Amino acid sequence: MLRWIRGEEKEREPEIFESVSLGLKKLYRNRLKPLEEAYKFHDFHSPPLDNADFDAKPMILLIGQYSTGKTTFIRYLLEKDFPGMRIGPEPTTDCFIAIMAGDKDKSSGVVNEGIVPGNAAVVDDTKPFRALSSFGNAFLSRFQCSHMENEVLNSISIIDTPGILSGEKQRVNRGYDFAKVLTWLAERVDRIILLFDAHKLDISDEFHEALNAVKTYDSKIRVVLNKSDQVNTQQLMRVYGALMWSLGKVITTPEVVRVYIGSFWDQPLRYDENRLLFEAERNDLFEDIQSLPRNAALRKLNDLIKRARLAKVHAYIISYLHDSMPSVFGKEKAKNKLINDLEKIYGELANKYNISLGDFPNVQKMKERLKITDFSKLRGLSESMIRKVDDMLSRDIAELMKLIQREETKSAERFRAEGPAVKGGVFSSVAYSTSSGGAFSAAKDNPFSNAFGVGVNAGSDFDGEWIVSDKKPEYDEMFMKLNPTNGKVKGSEAKKEMVKSKLPNTALAKVWRLADHDKDGMLTEEEFALAMHLINVRLEGHSLPDDLPVHLVPPSQRHKHDFNEESY
Repeated sequence: MLRWIRGEEKEREPEIFESVSLGLKKLYRNRLKPLEEAYKFHDFHSPPLDNADFDAKPMILLIGQYSTGKTTFIRYLLEKDFPGMRIGPEPTTDCFIAIMAGDKDKSSGVVNEGIVPGNAAVVDDTKPFRALSSFGNAFLSRFQCSHMENEVLNSISIIDTPGILSGEKQRVNRGYDFAKVLTWLAERVDRIILLFDAHKLDISDEFHEALNAVKTYDSKIRVVLNKSDQVNTQQLMRVYGALMWSLGKVITTPEVVRVYIGSFWDQPLRYDENRLLFEAERNDLFEDIQSLPRNAALRKLNDLIKRARLAKVHAYIISYLHDSMPSVFGKEKAKNKLINDLEKIYGELANKYNISLGDFPNVQKMKERLKITDFSKLRGLSESMIRKVDDMLSRDIAELMKLIQREETKSAERFRAEGPAVKGGVFSSVAYSTSSGGAFSAAKDNPFSNAFGVGVNAGSDFDGEWIVSDKKPEYDEMFMKLNPTNGKVKGSEAKKEMVKSKLPNTALAKVWRLADHDKDGMLTEEEFALAMHLINVRLEGHSLPDDLPVHLVPPSQRHKHDFNEESY
């Protein structure tokens, strides 16, 4: 009662949002953007966000020196050429190309494919590129959107960049600030892939500048050591070590950046001794890319939180400068003194508001921007605006986190109910495999896929033949030495033979669960042979499935429907 007289506000209930995307848009528009506009955040740090920034699919940014295979890597992912694609040993990609899914024509239902020039792309409010217009016509003439129909692009977009120059060429002025464009893109993409050629590890001055432009977003960075089949194993070890040493001088973080080794094109391997390594590395990289759509909402939420924290700190800095300026005389002198003392001001504000110095913007860049800023247009601190942002961070963001978890749970339940479907997009939890030159082929029966014919999948195309039969006579001898009773051995007896494999108990427990197909706690002659087969599969370095594949079911326990249903 009488709370309004004392100026106390009624505790606000957290907002309820229909979806994560709509919630992010509403919070930014109503709570964060007013603070940014009031303290000229967009002039100092980052342009305002549009609805398209929240609606955009996850984006991958490719950066590398010329002839490192950036465009070929994209073609490898898409399994086809894209509009505007050019590949060559010299700098052929002379512009930024955003490769995106084309829009369907409403009347014909056909996907529109083609190239949209930069000036047209930045005025399209459905694309997250409107702020790029600030880089001028010199940049826009070197920017384009490439639209095409492709299953991969239903879930992600890819941005190809001009090949970074080396030698005398890097001194040529591009006509726009290349590093600032990379910084702008790095802030908005979900993954940054740096490509290196196994034969060309030198980091030119322009490449060094490009790495400095994106290293702030080190959590997004992955490195690909491409064309690794062009060197033998011994040379590859030396190349890898040299690459890590070079990166360590530029990306100065305590964590080691993840490097993927391989040859991402559809040509025969020159040295195929590392084929298995390349396939394993390729699968790890594609699994990382596959996770981007699932984590996109969380990434956008995380970026909004980081932006809100920076906007608050910026407001504290600007209001401090405003309050420290004289009202009449000596304004220019006071301005210069405040700029020179900016580092000391950071320390005062950090202590006053209990903020980590790591949340403050780069002091040198801030000084440069403040030198051309009219201090008479700065304003004092608005407690109500700060309170709204604090309220957003403490209440509404928590609600969005819950909504993200609910949406992920629903997606997982839908996947379990419907099963994997390529029609939903290759990134919709589909187990993919790589065919010759293709990155995300979903055909499990493809003989050139990684899983075909190896591990538990060996014998899956034997048309009813049991692959365990090949070594069954050998396993039968072991079985008979265990003194079976009524054609079965007890678990304690089978354990004596199984532990000889020296596999950990967790692995042997899984072998037992899969081999004891009739779940009676004992093993028949066939089940024992199956157990030995699974142990060998595990010893060869392959993983075991959660459920026994149909082709491994003991013949005497098979039913007709087992081979009519798609159960594995």
